[in-house]
Amino acid sequence: MRPFVFVNIAMSADGKISTKERRQVRISGSEDYSRVDRIKAESDAIMVGIGTVLADNPSLTVKSPELRAGRRAAGMDENPIRVVVDSRGRIPLDADILHKGAGKRIVAVSSEASPGTVEALRQHATVVVAGDGTVDLRVLLEDLHRQGVRRLMVEGGGTLIWTLFAQGLVDELQTFIGNIVIGGKDAPTPADGAGFLRETDFARLRIIEAVRLDDGLLVRWKVERA
Repeated sequence: MRPFVFVNIAMSADGKISTKERRQVRISGSEDYSRVDRIKAESDAIMVGIGTVLADNPSLTVKSPELRAGRRAAGMDENPIRVVVDSRGRIPLDADILHKGAGKRIVAVSSEASPGTVEALRQHATVVVAGDGTVDLRVLLEDLHRQGVRRLMVEGGGTLIWTLFAQGLVDELQTFIGNIVIGGKDAPTPADGAGFLRETDFARLRIIEAVRLDDGLLVRWKVERA
């Protein structure tokens, strides 16, 4: 058993999520920020890869006081569980995700992480060891399900998202398409990584809804199963 997994991303009209220097770019506006805060508050956990933590240092907290109060009233922590996929344990011990906002943190590492690193991380988060060399995402999702996670939001980055798609672990994709063009053949996209080699292996999607939001378009896709 695993949670329902949905990916939420914002990208430019040409399919980029930041510049080639991986500098953060404002793609969406206030309406989409409010939407993201709401779906974050509705999730049991939110997951990112170590590249996103190192590049952006996110806290992944719910920003709205009303939404945090609603979670507390429902008997939950005011923030969803924050999960970092970090095969070698590279997350800085002062990273915002480990310190800002109430709630549980989980850092998933592989056997490549040193015992000393794992012990240091355990002062700030629950450490899940899953996989040799890289984190076994299927094992991690099963562990999250055992911990009560039923709805998991994934916010990046491209390598993590690609791997989840490649392993058939994504149920829904929510994409905000902004009204800008970033360009650059080396600029990151929502699903980086090796990429599918054969058309028969492509992840196939079906549109759930498409609505205008801010000055862009929000598209929700259901991932079709083979």
